[in-house]
Amino acid sequence: MKIVFHGAAGEVTGSCTQVTNETANFLVDCGMFQGGREAYAKNVSALSFDVRALDFVVLTHAHIDHAGLLPRLAMLGFRGPIYATPATIDLVSVLLQDSAHIQEKESEWQLRRQHRNSGKARAMQAPLYTVTQAQAVLGQLRAVDYGESFEPAAGVRCRLRNSGHILGSAIVELWLSEKDATRKLVFSGDLGQPQRPVLCDPEWIEEADAVFIESTYGNRLHRPLTETEDEIVEAFTSTLHERGGNVIIPSFAVGRTQEMLFVIADLVRRGRLSPLTVYVDSPMASTATQITLRHQTLLDAETLDLLDWQRAHPEAVRVQFVADAEESIRLNEVRSGAVILSASGMCDAGRIKHHLQHNLPRPECTVLITGFQAVGTLGRRLVDGARLVRLFGEPTPVRAAIRTIGGLSAHADQAALLAWLGGFAHAPQRTFIMHGEAATSAAFADRVRERLGWAQVEVAHPEQSYEL
Repeated sequence: MKIVFHGAAGEVTGSCTQVTNETANFLVDCGMFQGGREAYAKNVSALSFDVRALDFVVLTHAHIDHAGLLPRLAMLGFRGPIYATPATIDLVSVLLQDSAHIQEKESEWQLRRQHRNSGKARAMQAPLYTVTQAQAVLGQLRAVDYGESFEPAAGVRCRLRNSGHILGSAIVELWLSEKDATRKLVFSGDLGQPQRPVLCDPEWIEEADAVFIESTYGNRLHRPLTETEDEIVEAFTSTLHERGGNVIIPSFAVGRTQEMLFVIADLVRRGRLSPLTVYVDSPMASTATQITLRHQTLLDAETLDLLDWQRAHPEAVRVQFVADAEESIRLNEVRSGAVILSASGMCDAGRIKHHLQHNLPRPECTVLITGFQAVGTLGRRLVDGARLVRLFGEPTPVRAAIRTIGGLSAHADQAALLAWLGGFAHAPQRTFIMHGEAATSAAFADRVRERLGWAQVEVAHPEQSYEL
């Protein structure tokens, strides 16, 4: 059996792990690289192996860094099934088409800018795939419920378990048989932080021969939720009521937007925030919220209670979903009192860039960073203290307050990752640390060896073949 990490090894994006044995050849995830100028080139050169030989793909969840290259995989000749939970299929159907739409629009913008500046077109980044190609791959998706055992290929049995990261996200259990031996692999996917709003906690797994675990926050702890709430209250109060500015929240359309809406509504319900209006300026976030409400069996009890309260008090938190581009543009005219959630979460695409362009130069405003920002992204530059950034090719001064709220991460922190690994009845024969920046993964590997006493713990390296 051979394992090759085609992405998310030494970095947090591009998740794509290939597993091959005598009876099967498949991928766990097929994600897009994100962040930095080199991301496009990496996506173009990704999937350089023979994708036509793949039997199937199993998808942990819908985020673009785990599913974003599926249309390209099909373009290159993959014709097999792609297995995922029903909620993941609902979300990925939206995310892939949105990703393609953004790529097409970015290419159009580059072309117009080149014509405007030089009068002629030069080399530009073509979309990795089109909306039509994104729609085409959706026909290969196959729904599998949590806990349902299925056999995607000869000698392979699979089961998906709840990872608590975003709606429909899954831990993947795989049993691979060849000759008279059966070995069990477990892929954590992205694990959620326990005791957080909206979703249920990650499920425990007790047995595995090999474990593949994410390490996005493997070297740090999240702030307690109570401290996070205090920071949000202070940011909202000082910005909206004292300085008279706007609060701009770059927010992933899937997961983070819904969690932020829960936290804001809960703070209003408890009297910690005054009644307010929240603008959700992302068509995809609007659709994702509707999908979330269709899958209420996946929500935790606290969220269901809050939904009941919100229905009984619609005036307390007025959520306005911004549909068309003209309505979004009109938000830029609002100079005070607006709370705007907009995608993308790392500030590299979508409508958030327009809101940053209009609000970053204003010292009375606040940009609230609530999620992980990959190296090379605009969000990371803001977090690292940049005083000047470029938006749409133009320099934009950063005078607004930049606040990082760490306690709302959808990823498990170091303590939660160690606790989840500690749920195994005994140490796996091999443990691979992936989906983390290189230094973070190495630090987490050391911590696993120290805390759990596991000897065979390795940091995944890109394109290196490992034999099991």
